[in-house]
Amino acid sequence: MIDLALIGGSFLVAIVVGLTGMGGGALMTPMMMLFFNVPPLAAVSSDLVASAVMKPVGSVVHLRRGTVNLRLVGWLCAGSVPAAFCGVFLARAFAVTDAVKYALGVALLLAVAGMAVKTLLGGRGGTASARDIVVRPIPTLLVGMVGGLVVGVSSVGSGSLIIVALLALYPALKANQLVGTDLVQAVPLVAAAALGHLLFGDFQLDLTLSLLIGSIPGVYLGARISSRAPGGLIRALLAIVLLASALKLLDASNTLTVAALVAATAVVITGWRWRARRTAEPAARDEAMSTAGRQ
Repeated sequence: MIDLALIGGSFLVAIVVGLTGMGGGALMTPMMMLFFNVPPLAAVSSDLVASAVMKPVGSVVHLRRGTVNLRLVGWLCAGSVPAAFCGVFLARAFAVTDAVKYALGVALLLAVAGMAVKTLLGGRGGTASARDIVVRPIPTLLVGMVGGLVVGVSSVGSGSLIIVALLALYPALKANQLVGTDLVQAVPLVAAAALGHLLFGDFQLDLTLSLLIGSIPGVYLGARISSRAPGGLIRALLAIVLLASALKLLDASNTLTVAALVAATAVVITGWRWRARRTAEPAARDEAMSTAGRQ
């Protein structure tokens, strides 16, 4: 049976995904578990199947623009696809306990850390073409294996975790090429994990339909307004939401959760002011030089 409340929730989450380009599994799965009392394995299964339907759309765009390193995609998938099946078996084996919930909480904490690292390194974007990058097979294969295992268990990591690892391994990649390569490799990864959950998980058709009905227009709307929204601030808010979800999934006390969120908010505000000041200083120097040149 279609759940109208879940449609509304997935619509709101999808807007955030459209605005930031990340956070789908990291937000959708905890939302189903925390607010709709969906069992962990069913939430992971339904979210992955819904993601498998939506992921290829953006991938086609990047493939047409040439912002994808297919050799890099191949090595990532060689590790991630079989690891995703293993992740499904692990999730199935531990479904009778809270292991899936705790695995998701840990994955969210890693996602928050990855977003922080990406923000710090985001200004150091490379200039190399995607075709000019020299692929490092063994490290790339290991990244795929770890990412696939995490995605198979928790549905988190195809974007938020793997893209940070790619940033560390291949700092010369331009931002759009980094996103394009990550998005294309996520298609077979999520498809493998989704197939594993269809065969061995706890897939529920009504949950997946509710997610798709809400998510598709939400992603479209978020993408349309992304050019007008301050992306850095939205990503910071997303990180705070992910941190709160992770702590609740790990059964943290309310006192610890509030303290962590207050500390994270203070860090976000401090970092926002620092970045704004650092951005403003070159603009002020350019303006001063331009004024001096006219005099």
